[in-house]
Amino acid sequence: MARKKSSAKRIVKKAASQKWQAAPLKRSFLVLSIIGFLITAYLIYPRSFNLGLTFMIVFAAMFIASLISMAKGPIVKE
Repeated sequence: MARKKSSAKRIVKKAASQKWQAAPLKRSFLVLSIIGFLITAYLIYPRSFNLGLTFMIVFAAMFIASLISMAKGPIVKE
């Protein structure tokens, strides 16, 4: 008697065969991450170490995400 494959195995196999693509982000996202990091570094970090460090990590992650989007994202005609 032949066993049927479960639907979970088919979903995992289908997901594994798809190639990952980065979503295109707007230029304002990059600019906001740079400005936010600089403002945080000069104004918030000296007054509050924990809050400043947290914001700098968030803005750095935004900057890295925008770089990945520029390098790996599809070319979109405007």
